Amino acid sequence: MDIITKTLFVMELAEYEKVSDQVKIAQRDLEQDGFSKNPFFHGIIAEVPEHLKSKEDSCMYFFTGHTKVGYSLYFYTYSSWKGRAVYMEDLYVMPEFRGKGIGKALMSKVSQLGLAAGCTQLNFTVLDWNKSSLDFYLKQGCWDVTSDLGYHCMRCEGDALEHLAQGGL
Repeated sequence: MDIITKTLFVMELAEYEKVSDQVKIAQRDLEQDGFSKNPFFHGIIAEVPEHLKSKEDSCMYFFTGHTKVGYSLYFYTYSSWKGRAVYMEDLYVMPEFRGKGIGKALMSKVSQLGLAAGCTQLNFTVLDWNKSSLDFYLKQGCWDVTSDLGYHCMRCEGDALEHLAQGGL
């Protein structure tokens, strides 16, 4: 995955999820974190042949005879109950290429890589308003951990993270 494409897709995904104002990461951060000797994440880009390229003939999507139409970003985690796991942070396909099996192929590849690494589960989140994605994931055999087990995805960042790191309550 090249860094320019990754950066563009991150912005497209944020716009789709209606949170583009939340993107604070710079291209150099993505490059350092994903393309170093010990990367924090891995990525897969979905490409289609030139004759299927995006209707928008923009250099934003068109590279070396192919159109990059989607991506998945993932990393490995660990469950104290289940062992090795893979976490899919992002799965994005450009709107005009949805419903053509590209998202399923990306998700399948992440699953294959996870299994090859000895993972026993694939974890990810989906926005509550994104019914089409939720339906897609359910059709793949995935299940909603929040509704079935009552887990909530929690986050600590910024000043709260600094405060916590200093031992504050």
